[in-house]
Amino acid sequence: MESKSDATKAGEGNSPSVRTLRGLDWLNFFLADVQTGVGPFLAIYLAGYKWNEERVGLALTMGGIAGILTQTPAGALVDYLRSKRTLISAGVLALAMGALLIALVPTFWSVMSAQVLIGGTSSIFGPAICAVSLGIVGRAAFDTRQGRNQTFNSAGNVTAAVLMGLLGYFISNRSIFFFVAVCTIPTILALLLIRPYEIDYERARGAREGDEGAKPVGARALLKEGPLLIFLVCAVMFHFANAAMLPLLGEMLAKGQGRSSMMFMSACVVTTQLVITSLASWTGRKAGSWGRKPLLLIAFGVLPIRAVLYTLTYNTVALVAIQILDGVAAGIFGVVSVLVIADLTRGTGRFNVTLGAISTAVGIGAALSQVIAGSIVHHFSSNAGFLFLAAVALAAFAVFYFFMPETRNKQFLNPTQGGPTQ
Repeated sequence: MESKSDATKAGEGNSPSVRTLRGLDWLNFFLADVQTGVGPFLAIYLAGYKWNEERVGLALTMGGIAGILTQTPAGALVDYLRSKRTLISAGVLALAMGALLIALVPTFWSVMSAQVLIGGTSSIFGPAICAVSLGIVGRAAFDTRQGRNQTFNSAGNVTAAVLMGLLGYFISNRSIFFFVAVCTIPTILALLLIRPYEIDYERARGAREGDEGAKPVGARALLKEGPLLIFLVCAVMFHFANAAMLPLLGEMLAKGQGRSSMMFMSACVVTTQLVITSLASWTGRKAGSWGRKPLLLIAFGVLPIRAVLYTLTYNTVALVAIQILDGVAAGIFGVVSVLVIADLTRGTGRFNVTLGAISTAVGIGAALSQVIAGSIVHHFSSNAGFLFLAAVALAAFAVFYFFMPETRNKQFLNPTQGGPTQ
């Protein structure tokens, strides 16, 4: 834990060191390597040990439920603890332990335990990275920093997907999980480059400048905040419309395609991540000059277009090209949504717990998307499923356009509730 005397060295007016900023860059890159290596390859790995579809589905669901249930507590923990680096280190080590448990003891209960451990600890990383970034660079540079974080994260995702695919093909599926454990070493080294006294605790939790030790705004006051609730609804609708699209596409094209369907899915994922990598930094810069709402309208607007385009062709090259729109939507939303939450919680001391709570709601929406859209496809057709998701996406766009205000340089909490006003 950093001392108070150390913390005073990092003020809003002091620029962070190059070493700390580079450490934050590479932390985002290697953390993506660690996180990417568990989920996507687990089903294939377990199938090799004669797990049936029901048991594999249960294992994947267990990890998802653990992640949803721990998002809000993880955000609260990030707000509360001063030592953000220690918390991230603990999460990285726990994730490595889970990966090794899956690799060494692929029995039912060990895999279930590992999935709970992985799902639960992964919830820490999102709010913790945002908190560290805000604490280091301050509000003035947070837009650009968030875009840079997303760039390095997406580049890490692409690198990890390629390397793990090669490991799985040339060595074994089991080697992927050992690779995850090895990746924790450069992740921890990158974390150690970040100087703890450059992370301002009050800024990191979204408190007002100079409010040393001030109590955060009550959760009830946040729940009454109109723009925050509108954004919550829009975020859930966005992910409800988006989450099921790629899985439905994969299921549709897997019929009769054999092994080539895996190559197709890999191409879709890599295309999306490459677009995010190229777009994220630009998004962070434009969020400061254009504002949040115009960019988010682009992200919401491409979703229904993407869903409709899926119904118009079965050409694999065209379908991979459509994934460019997925990268546009995900790249913009991933960067700007965090900035909107930071705007709406400014001065409250509740930035990270709010981020966690919205992530929880989004996770529930994404899970329901898979179930409901899958049921529509089962009873009707793939095109019916895509058109249903397009309708939800269009409704989300309308709600956001008509009801969500611009949040850049604005504060909405009423002073009688303990927070700032406009």
